[in-house]
Amino acid sequence: MSGDLTSYKRAFERFADAPATNGGGRPWLTEIRREAMERFLALGFPTPRLEEWRFTDISPIAKTDFSPAEPGAAPSADEIRRFVIDESMARLVFVDGRYAAELSRADGHAQSLAQALHDRPAEVQKHLTRLADFGDHALTALNTSLWSDGAYVVVPRGVAATPIQLLFVTTGRAPATMTHPRNLIVVGATAQLTLIESYATLTDQGHLTNAVTEIVLEDGATLEHVKIHDESEKAFHVATLQATQGRASNLTSHSFALSGAIIRNDWNTSLEDEGAECTLNGLYVSRGRQLVDNHTSIDHVAPHCSSRELYKGILDGRSKTVFHGKITVRPDAQKTDARQTNKNLVLSDDTSVNSKPQLEIFANDVKCAHGATVGQVDKQSSFYLRSRGIDEASARRILTYAFAAEMIDKLGHAGLRTYLAERVAERLPAGSVSLEPVGV
Repeated sequence: MSGDLTSYKRAFERFADAPATNGGGRPWLTEIRREAMERFLALGFPTPRLEEWRFTDISPIAKTDFSPAEPGAAPSADEIRRFVIDESMARLVFVDGRYAAELSRADGHAQSLAQALHDRPAEVQKHLTRLADFGDHALTALNTSLWSDGAYVVVPRGVAATPIQLLFVTTGRAPATMTHPRNLIVVGATAQLTLIESYATLTDQGHLTNAVTEIVLEDGATLEHVKIHDESEKAFHVATLQATQGRASNLTSHSFALSGAIIRNDWNTSLEDEGAECTLNGLYVSRGRQLVDNHTSIDHVAPHCSSRELYKGILDGRSKTVFHGKITVRPDAQKTDARQTNKNLVLSDDTSVNSKPQLEIFANDVKCAHGATVGQVDKQSSFYLRSRGIDEASARRILTYAFAAEMIDKLGHAGLRTYLAERVAERLPAGSVSLEPVGV
């Protein structure tokens, strides 16, 4: 066990006695919550002694005495507007872990998970906690025991839903608060959905976000999932996303890790039936002493499935990044086609990159490849721009932005591309040349 976990045990005991905010006190969920807290107390916070956390020290989280964020007045629409991708887009807004109906623009496919537990408990029970296993994952166990709300999104069979944004806002009214968002996404057979999962902070206050998202894609379903980290520079964010894919389903996920003191994403999907396709795209822009860790796992269970993975990082200052991507090809997963790449651009000699692309292949008729690169701004390209009258700092910034632009341009939603082009440009070292959004 790492650190003093007494405060988390006390928080759970108070939470367990509050059925109005813990899922209505339903016996099956109460039992799961108790098991999860017991597991968290047994495991404690992960440390670098564990192989999966070898390069990621989250002792600043373990040493901080976090307390659940207390309810308060919701921020105004103007205060959160800069984090809203499109005013006309359906959205669910959560403030300090609680659904804020007055700031939301809900449609028929999305609602608060806590409300869904009251409205249709049997439907929710079918999938909730079934995918994200907490047996060996302490932070998933902590979320499972303490989550109070999140999003429940269901797209029925054959429906092409309009895009939905899930916006999780931490107000930062008090120091050292924690929230545990829980999301359950079910996309029915041949249905389609674009889902944006974004996290933001209204102040520069430090806090902990510990999120879990479970995704079920039925046969022929298509999901474009986008996750955006736009929290305080002092914020800690740890998250698990667990997906399962049916026959001929298509999952494309984009991760944009922009701000936060420590960011750890565990992204896992299982291709359970023939013809399933998965694409993972990621961009992380780190600076100062920021730590960004992306752990991904694509499990090819069935034959004739394909996956593509491209994560790109831009590092400056004394920042540190970790990429551990694992592709597993099971014995029955013949005709698998899998590609994995991690590319890093370093802007400072004091940065640290730990990259570990990994293949585990137990089938003999497959096409699989992986690779990783670490490099600096291309001197020849920089010289070309300077010969055209552009100063050195701006030339570096243009080339750095071009490195990132590939990931932004992969997004299907024009408003989202514009939003992220602006946010990425803000994160880059200063230069005198303005940068235009890509692909809009």
